[in-house]
Amino acid sequence: MSFSALLVRLTDIHNLEQAGAVLDWDQRTYMPAKGSEARSKQLATLAKISHEMFVAKETADLLAAAEAEGKSFGEDSDERAMLRVVRRNFDRETRVPTELVVALAETTSRGQDVWAEARAKNDFQMFAPWLQKIIELKRQYAAAIAPGLPVYDALLDLFEEGMTTRVLDPIFAALKAHGVPLVGAIQQRGKKISDEILTRNYDPKAQEKFCHYILKECGFSFERGRLDTSVHPFCTNFSQNDVRITTRWETDWLPGALFGCLHEMGHSFYELDIDPKYEASPLAGGVSLGIHESQSRLWENLVGRSREFWEKYYPELQSAFPAQLGGEPLDAFYEAINRVTPSLIRVEADEVTYNLHIILRYEMEQALLSGAVAVMDAPAAWNEKMKASFGIVPPTDKEGILQDVHWSAGLFGYFPTYSLGNILSSQLFAVAMKELPNLRGEVRKGSFGGLLEWLRTHVHQYGRKYKPADLVKKATGQPLSTEAYLKYLTEKFTRIYGL
Repeated sequence: MSFSALLVRLTDIHNLEQAGAVLDWDQRTYMPAKGSEARSKQLATLAKISHEMFVAKETADLLAAAEAEGKSFGEDSDERAMLRVVRRNFDRETRVPTELVVALAETTSRGQDVWAEARAKNDFQMFAPWLQKIIELKRQYAAAIAPGLPVYDALLDLFEEGMTTRVLDPIFAALKAHGVPLVGAIQQRGKKISDEILTRNYDPKAQEKFCHYILKECGFSFERGRLDTSVHPFCTNFSQNDVRITTRWETDWLPGALFGCLHEMGHSFYELDIDPKYEASPLAGGVSLGIHESQSRLWENLVGRSREFWEKYYPELQSAFPAQLGGEPLDAFYEAINRVTPSLIRVEADEVTYNLHIILRYEMEQALLSGAVAVMDAPAAWNEKMKASFGIVPPTDKEGILQDVHWSAGLFGYFPTYSLGNILSSQLFAVAMKELPNLRGEVRKGSFGGLLEWLRTHVHQYGRKYKPADLVKKATGQPLSTEAYLKYLTEKFTRIYGL
């Protein structure tokens, strides 16, 4: 009885949080610019109510009673998993003052709108005071939830349970040790590849039509989801039958919207395919951002940037853009979308240099949170790191420190999960190929049901039932490993560049 009563209360809290998610989605897509201040207060009120309900004595009593009941549940039961997840979250959130929750919700809501305007105007000074306030609030939050941990480890654990900088540092060192020499070999010995064909005035409406087509072909249901426009692509969901993805349209860079859609589609598949019995329960949603990003990067790169994919869909893309691509062979397009070159924008980076962007942000976040780099000095520090890692300096802050939405949303500790997602995408895909020996042939035919079912069976259906590390081992038979990922990068780009 106590367990059932606890779930009823948690469902009410979940519904409040999802109502906030709807308001946030609207703010990022359709809300008039002048609505920002009021919307931030609305979101703060919802955050206050849901936090107060969650940390209330009634929840504590129900949880304690449910845990007593839980001793009769099986070790691998859904009930035991739910209680573990709720206890972890409850112990964390009871340490956080409601006033801090409200301040974070209101500040990050307003901060995202200020960031969008500052980015459009290339004006970091406009955003700087908000970034400073967000950093201060995140320091307070980290100190509240994990007073004995370094600030960055406390925040990282929110997105990837059990992950620490001590674990991440050698992973990033391995990625850098592999990536830098590979980039050097490509630049010194690889054949010259141009991506000029991707910059030929692509009409946004035609792009949108083609993206709708590709999403449907891959299995995205427009009865359960939709595609909209935002300053920075994202995926959100309000239930298992209501998932929203967004992208942005650029006339002079075709891959931006196209691969942005495939990326967010990967996130949506995860949310859409969780076992329906977990709907609105503590096990709803992806278990970690690293595993979530493994799904987005798998569809964006291992499927979407594969030659097999474009053997099927390049003729349709040519039909959509005959003036731009009608006379270009498949080889030229395939090589262009996989061109390796130092770049300014993370979301447009090639697979080989992408992790260097993440490492840069990882280092910047730690420096900002520790105070080693002051907010007003952040653009210069960013540019120095870009020069050291890529040999290029952003001509504007819009193309530099203002390019990502994450800090304005308070998502410090999120960026490393993109690289974890890269690693896991290859680890999962390698196992899928062994179990589905004709997988590449199916992609060549535009048949994705087998891959979707494999991912649903081994990853998606479980929601948050298993801890991230346990789910990885369950799905692949081994812990997180860079082996498959580094092999994939080496083989693919050796072949493309003729190394």
